[in-house]
Amino acid sequence: MNLDPVLACNLRCKMCHFTDAEYIKTLKGQLEDDELEKIAKTIFNRALKLQIGCGTEPTLYKNLVKVVELGTFYNVPYISITTNANLLDEEKIEALLKAGLHEFTISLHGVHKETYENFMKQGSYEKFHLALKAFAKLKKKYSFKVRINYTFNKDNFYELADLFSHFNGQSFDILQIRPIQKIGNTEYNNFNLEPLRADYSKIINQIKASCRVKNITLLASDSIPNSKQINTSSLIFDYTFFYISPQEFWYKGATWSHESFNAHAKKIGWQQLLLRNIFKSKKQLKSLPNRLNYEIEFN
Repeated sequence: MNLDPVLACNLRCKMCHFTDAEYIKTLKGQLEDDELEKIAKTIFNRALKLQIGCGTEPTLYKNLVKVVELGTFYNVPYISITTNANLLDEEKIEALLKAGLHEFTISLHGVHKETYENFMKQGSYEKFHLALKAFAKLKKKYSFKVRINYTFNKDNFYELADLFSHFNGQSFDILQIRPIQKIGNTEYNNFNLEPLRADYSKIINQIKASCRVKNITLLASDSIPNSKQINTSSLIFDYTFFYISPQEFWYKGATWSHESFNAHAKKIGWQQLLLRNIFKSKKQLKSLPNRLNYEIEFN
């Protein structure tokens, strides 16, 4: 379950739809306290994972700790936040951990300061490093995961070879390296990764070796995926994935403020819909939206 409690961001990353002026005009609002309580009561007890932040910046939400507390109260097994980390400090991180947070997923689009601040416009390389230092310190006191999500393109890929010269491997547990994808009318729009193909495996293997030594889990493809061959959606993804924001709640037409999940599921025949979509052919799956799969290097 993905939850965007506020539809805003403090940065304007060049590979993100927040550099699309027309798209930004469609984003309005944040969840009020009573709405958050109602949503949690309606659906949180059904979630296997609560992912806070899905294309917006959750640390802008004034009651972010409350979201985590509600997830804990309703016994969500795993609670994660996706953030650019620029608004986090040790005090805020610890408050989220005390509330029951299990994981931070932080976005990184450049290893070097110049590249980072170029791609993550309005972001601060120094603030990002301060957040990582706080993670490393708090790991001595709390049990939680930190995942770095690095989206690469032809202009920031080779910097990955320097990653562990600039970032302390003790501050994060998982490194996810994924290729750029078109997600809208973004400022950066060079999606051609073919110039990297010859060198990709060499760089990834170097990173893989470093991750093994530092006990970091690496999520990365062994080769640059061909856009026509990228593995698609899991079989029942679109029928088990919930997205909630101030503007949306799961399926269109779901009036969560006036009916229970069970009532809405019965109305749309959700159980039958789910069963009909468990067994799809490969041909049918290819027609679904692409969702990247990764080779996982465990340590």
